[in-house]
Amino acid sequence: MKVPEPRKLKSGTWFIQLRLGGESIPVSALTRSDCIKQAQLIKAQHRADIHDSKFRTDKTVRDLMSDYMDSIRKTASPSTIRGYATIRDHRFVSIADKPASKIKNWQLVIDTEADLTSAKTLKNAWSFLRTSMRHAGMTPPDVRLPQIVPPDKPWLEPDEVLRFVELVRGKPFEIAALLALHGLRRSEILAITFDKIDLAANTITVHGAAVMGEDNVLVHKPTNKNASSRRVVPIMIPALSDAIRRASPHQPSDLVYPFHANTLRIQINQLCLNNGLPQVGVHGLRHSFASLAFYLGLQEQETMELGGWADYQTMHKIYTHLAAAARLKSQNKMAAFFRENANQYANGNEKR
Repeated sequence: MKVPEPRKLKSGTWFIQLRLGGESIPVSALTRSDCIKQAQLIKAQHRADIHDSKFRTDKTVRDLMSDYMDSIRKTASPSTIRGYATIRDHRFVSIADKPASKIKNWQLVIDTEADLTSAKTLKNAWSFLRTSMRHAGMTPPDVRLPQIVPPDKPWLEPDEVLRFVELVRGKPFEIAALLALHGLRRSEILAITFDKIDLAANTITVHGAAVMGEDNVLVHKPTNKNASSRRVVPIMIPALSDAIRRASPHQPSDLVYPFHANTLRIQINQLCLNNGLPQVGVHGLRHSFASLAFYLGLQEQETMELGGWADYQTMHKIYTHLAAAARLKSQNKMAAFFRENANQYANGNEKR
């Protein structure tokens, strides 16, 4: 940081006359370098004080989050706004109505919140609050967040997929569940209308999405999550075509799943629970699609295109995870083989 060149006084001390904010501030030291360092420190502190006073606000933590939400409302997804509203209303409750600038021990805030929610939820909540602070011109504090341990995400094995297809036959959510087994996301399924499923061409056109808005009402978007999400998927499960033909009278523009968004997850999990299958939900069926593709030997790129994944790393991570599970299963089969045949080699009774 640049400061005036110090001058040596007759007394032998070095001296700088700083002018900061219209105020004259004398700086002196025994050596030239110390004088410069002190002047630089005073100038830096002065700038920091100006910065703090410029952005100092009496707005509460809740207000900061609301302000940021308002600033992105026209461009952000309704589901993003809804997620932020949930954080604003349910996280950091103990300090939500306090001025953010007057909270001194943010680590204590984080540690308190860590006892109330999962590490992943806390990370997302803090990320939102930190962004809200920056939007207000504040410098977010450095804090330590708890380590996130990723949960094991359940999916259906190939034989379980076949059983699930049988079990879901005739259910009100059959078409939606079978679309998930074709790799569709929940937001894509909720936007699918009957005219997007072409039985003559044997295709599903994925175009648009439906997400829950801030007021808990479904909001339809003309665009998908990303460019690769807009795609045409071949109908690979004959039961889907059968379900479309058996569907109640409808208009082409009618939604194939006209119920509440969260109901689909509940229905899928209840069916799985009642029949001894993993409770996979909608996303787990999409994961099951990737698992089946891996089992059948489809290349990562093929699965990525069918499922509308935009990030190759995500697809590669899924395949790596599935490969590890397959190796473990093979190892367990080998161990079981030796356990089952152990008695044949006991007491010197080897086969000859």
